[in-house]
Amino acid sequence: MVRGAAQAVRHPVAAASPASGWRDPLTLTVLGVAAVLAFLALYPTAMLLYGSLSTAELGQPGELTLANYVTAYTDPQTYRLLADSFLFAAGASVLSLVLAVTLAWITVRTNAPLRGLIELIAIVPNIFPPLLIAIAWTLLASPSVGLLNALIQSVSGVEKALDIYSMAGLVFVEGLILTPLAFLIVSAALRGMDPSLEESARMLGSSQWRVMRTVTLPLVRPAILAALTLNFVRALESFDTPAIIALPARIEVFTTKIYREALAAYPPDYNLAATYGVSLLVIALVFVYLYQHFTSRVEMFATVTGKGYRPGTIDLGRWRFAAAGIAVAILALIVALPVLVLFLTSLLPYYQVPTLQSLASATLKHYVYIFTNDRVYSALGTSLFLAVAGATIAMGLAALTAYITVKTRVRGRGLLEALTFLPWAFPSTALAIGLLWAYVRLPLPIYATVWILLIAYVTRFLPYGLRSVTSTIVQIHRELEEASRAAGGGFVTTLRRIVFPLLRPGLIAGWILLATIFMREFSLSLFLYSPSSEPVGPLLYFMWLDGLTGPLAALGMLVSAVSAILVLVASRYSRLA
Repeated sequence: MVRGAAQAVRHPVAAASPASGWRDPLTLTVLGVAAVLAFLALYPTAMLLYGSLSTAELGQPGELTLANYVTAYTDPQTYRLLADSFLFAAGASVLSLVLAVTLAWITVRTNAPLRGLIELIAIVPNIFPPLLIAIAWTLLASPSVGLLNALIQSVSGVEKALDIYSMAGLVFVEGLILTPLAFLIVSAALRGMDPSLEESARMLGSSQWRVMRTVTLPLVRPAILAALTLNFVRALESFDTPAIIALPARIEVFTTKIYREALAAYPPDYNLAATYGVSLLVIALVFVYLYQHFTSRVEMFATVTGKGYRPGTIDLGRWRFAAAGIAVAILALIVALPVLVLFLTSLLPYYQVPTLQSLASATLKHYVYIFTNDRVYSALGTSLFLAVAGATIAMGLAALTAYITVKTRVRGRGLLEALTFLPWAFPSTALAIGLLWAYVRLPLPIYATVWILLIAYVTRFLPYGLRSVTSTIVQIHRELEEASRAAGGGFVTTLRRIVFPLLRPGLIAGWILLATIFMREFSLSLFLYSPSSEPVGPLLYFMWLDGLTGPLAALGMLVSAVSAILVLVASRYSRLA
């Protein structure tokens, strides 16, 4: 009996005992989390599929049919759409990988000057709304009013040398937007390599180039493939850049097609939009599976053990300044030029090519406008509410999910992991159509309110918070929970007094990550917002369409500054926690 009691203490969360019944707090928590995750993930997925297989109008009953798929895939333009979508995603992911690998190698493995600062600046674009970066590059490379075109013309006399409204421009901008994500993945892999393998190759007489080709690249190949696959999916489901560049250029990709059918057509064809949404979801699921496969293979290439080591750096000699120059040039494309043109645009009384002469008339009237305009004030309030409430709900749900999947042995915890996997693969535009079909028929006041946006944000971005808290919870040793239970603490007490306080750094980091994402979210919001619940993302887009370039730039700078402050405060608080 004593031995059995000791085993019960050592494995307190193995599973709820049959004697405890349905009233056991752990059992109730597992069932509650499973029900919430299933509702968030499976309900809009099922309704998206229903919409694609139905003759019904949005919110109305109808008959099942394959007519929508026949309409979509007997249209020759669909195959042009498929080709352009894959070309766009492949081009953007490859470009982002090339830039990211270059940056990562310079900052992690060489002795280039300023590499610490370069590494910090390389992740700064994560706080900027992708929509703003796309707009900034339109202001830089527009054939008619682009700053870079004006500079090229003044130097060489060549007119309209750059045209952002093209497939090349679309790929270029999206590739820049995706580079920081690929940089984080590749730099982590390079930093985790054991340099003794490269040193052994050099001792055998291999040149630096051969060492890189035969040792370094094979070891980081899983990370490179993972970054490539992930960015392919992110580009395929992107709507921010296509909304600014592809729509005016009449380039059709999956997300613009869904937009045209659901929002730009009259009357809107939500059935056909759902059909394209299902197609996009299926493709995204395939590539997300490949991403997880490549990620799991990273462990097979592990070279770092428990022994301490210090990653070696390559002495570039006099070429180290050239390497730093290349890194700075990449950062200028990703960060400096977009921020500079937006800042200058926010100061000009009306949009014109920024010059020393035009800057003489700089004004703060656009900043005054955004602080006194009721629509801007309302949008900022809506976005702040969604950021605070959405991030709090998502991180609470993520913490419970992570605890169940990592710290317990209850049956069905693998199902919870699968339910959190689905929203991560769900493209925003496809999820938005599924949510429209899902909530328009509910009697609850959710459709066309701020609550559908809150549900959409939590559903779509919950996996981001889950990853943040999971990386922290695995570091909490079981003995702390065992001590709590030995002292008479129940499941809820252990969570409240032991687990959650120790999770604070991960919870704060995840909360800030989600809050900054929610502040700048655009794709979901454009499909689901109503005039009474308009967030910042759609407002920025409509300002762009209305030609309010100055107020748009001012509002963009304000939102980016708020996000940057949140990140800095959270980073400091996480270290103190």
